[in-house]
Amino acid sequence: MSSYADRLSALREQLKRDALDGFVVPLTDEHMSEYVGAYAQRLGWLTGFQGSAGSAVVLPEQAAIFTDGRYTLQVRQQVSADHWQYVPVPQVSVEGWLGEHAPDGGRIGYDPWLHTRAWVEAARKALAERGAELVAVNANPIDAVWSDRPAQSDAVLSVQSDANAGKSSAAKRAEIADWLHERKADAVVLSALDSIAWAFNIRGDDVSHTPVALAYAIVNSDGTADLFVAREKMTDAVAQHLGNAIRVHDRAAFAPALKAFAGKRVAADPERAVAAIFDSLDAGGAKILSLRDPVVLAKAIKNPVEIAGHRAAQARDGAALSRFLRWMEIEAPKGGLTELSAADRLREFREETGVLKDLSFDTISGTGPNGAIPHYKVTEESSLAIELGHLYLVDSGGQYADGTTDVTRVIPIGEPTQEMRDRFTRVLKGHIAIATAAFPEGTVGAQLDSFARRPLWDVGLDFAHGTGHGVGSYLSVHEGPQRIAQPFYPGGASLEPLKVGMFLSNEPGFYKAGEFGIRIENLVLVVDKDIPGAEQKMMGFETLTFVPIERDLVDPTLLSFEERAWLNAYHAQTLAILGPLLEGDDLAWLEGKCAEI
Repeated sequence: MSSYADRLSALREQLKRDALDGFVVPLTDEHMSEYVGAYAQRLGWLTGFQGSAGSAVVLPEQAAIFTDGRYTLQVRQQVSADHWQYVPVPQVSVEGWLGEHAPDGGRIGYDPWLHTRAWVEAARKALAERGAELVAVNANPIDAVWSDRPAQSDAVLSVQSDANAGKSSAAKRAEIADWLHERKADAVVLSALDSIAWAFNIRGDDVSHTPVALAYAIVNSDGTADLFVAREKMTDAVAQHLGNAIRVHDRAAFAPALKAFAGKRVAADPERAVAAIFDSLDAGGAKILSLRDPVVLAKAIKNPVEIAGHRAAQARDGAALSRFLRWMEIEAPKGGLTELSAADRLREFREETGVLKDLSFDTISGTGPNGAIPHYKVTEESSLAIELGHLYLVDSGGQYADGTTDVTRVIPIGEPTQEMRDRFTRVLKGHIAIATAAFPEGTVGAQLDSFARRPLWDVGLDFAHGTGHGVGSYLSVHEGPQRIAQPFYPGGASLEPLKVGMFLSNEPGFYKAGEFGIRIENLVLVVDKDIPGAEQKMMGFETLTFVPIERDLVDPTLLSFEERAWLNAYHAQTLAILGPLLEGDDLAWLEGKCAEI
């Protein structure tokens, strides 16, 4: 269709044919994934929005798109105000908005394979208050009007070796079986793609930048399992790896299989399993245990092999990024570079490692006003020239068989202003506050979040995103359940106790709309912390990412003695780790960037 207005009109016509007065469009897939395959990008197709989180509601006379503070600027650039109302979350929920705007007595459709049961119940209650009805559809109406909708990926599976996983699939399934026995359960449904990839030590190529395969699984209390995946994805090597204890079925057989648990106790995750899974279990007479997927926490606590692999991945990735930053420092002031060409060149540096599997997400390559969009995605249409007098922000990462990286750095193109230095230094102070935090066992991310914000709060500033997210091991760059964020911040609650072995990002920022953006991001590992005289178990963070932090943007007068000591020690360690991986002019550049401040 020629325009997004045409697509909206076509959807409304389809809703009439389906006898619906509205439809809800979330940005997810049948696995409640954050990052989804091209076939599931319904929100982007309908509206033009390219962010990684959002929802929309289409009514006969109104249409609204719901995004959080990360996308306040982006949604206004990509989605037409002529046809869409911008609604902020969590200030306003989709179900709350429906309760205010749905037609009296109307029929509002939803796809039960794209929503949780909790959302369905909340939306149904909100609509009932105005006499409207929530209706499950058998076929998604967007698919009926999306004529060139991409097919699901047919990429084959691959094996994640025990040498990188650190634990065999059999051992992981035995632990899941123990978990089931403790709860007197017969089976657990795994529907989150990264949980399946981790539990079976397999990887895929069905979602851009996230090495997962479209699949479902049921793990039984005897440690055997049923894996539901398209047959064409299987190879002899994967079949041999899975062994006889894992029965492989076509993906289409999953929903019918859920109806075969009459009288059985089956666990399913209310946050990660869609409403249709619960509906199918109910229809088959299963006794449902609404419990968190047992893989979630096990996957988040990395084993020694995963930690060692991550260190190796971070070192090679840090060397590649450092080479890029030196190249930018030389080439950008000459002119001729764009956000897009810079991102392409950075990928080349990572590819030169010889072991890059993929990027871990679309590189956020933003200069000037685009840098002020926290989750900016550069396109040919949006790409700006990188010019003198601006800041350049690059948030990027790589997928390697031994680890997933995510790092953000900011460099000035030419001479930065004093305002830029002030804001950068305040962000750095917040970053150091997280990096050096000590906290007792049981602490949750929400308790630490304000540490990163105080230097900005002191002068009336803030940033509209979380301070940190979990990271997978050659899996999703955004991994739960741990977070460092304000309580109930968009993207998930930050009330999970931090545990030794968890990876998180440390990424405070500042964004001046229309002018520049700043973010300093390293990945950290939760570790035990030995504090003399402590009367309880204490923990802290070990920084894992080593790339120079731009000294020209630091105002030393704003740093305390301890903060300056941290920065100097960080740069000394950066030189020690990356120095052996660089040579010649690259090494000389690194030595200059890591000099004491």
